[in-house]
Amino acid sequence: MLQRLITAGAVCGLATGTAFAHVTLEKGEASVGSAYKAVLRVPHGCEGMPTTTVRVQVPEGVIAVKPQPKAGWKLEKIKAAYSKSYDYYGASTSEGVKEIVWSGGNLGDDEYDEFIFRGYLTPDLEVGETLYFPVVQECPEGKVQRWIEIPAAGQSDDDLELPAPGIKLLGKAVGH
Repeated sequence: MLQRLITAGAVCGLATGTAFAHVTLEKGEASVGSAYKAVLRVPHGCEGMPTTTVRVQVPEGVIAVKPQPKAGWKLEKIKAAYSKSYDYYGASTSEGVKEIVWSGGNLGDDEYDEFIFRGYLTPDLEVGETLYFPVVQECPEGKVQRWIEIPAAGQSDDDLELPAPGIKLLGKAVGH
């Protein structure tokens, strides 16, 4: 479902107007081979309208995802197969949550909120790279903000109008 929204967003994503603040992740970096608590910060609605749905695409290499429920919002976990099997604490896992949808809420355009989930960053993710979590924000009357742009080689997030939130991947943490 999110993939269809992303594809549609590539054609008309900029039609929603200029964004004044980006959807971001609270922590800008995380270690591979460890758990990661993602705090997704949503700073506003769409062109004066409230946000009623937040969709997050979980990238390959992030497994064992568990979203935090939010009072007043319906939570949907869309599961699918991973592109390969991963070792998760000695158990092979080949499918899990690939998209998280919080819907039915009402985040006013002049309000801020956070949407939280945790997952495990597999050790085979590329240290030094940025891992992106595309987000689609839906509002009434078909208004949508698609935070799905990923920088091409030589670009930075600052070069994009609607960048996907991302984290820089660090080497595996030592100790507990």
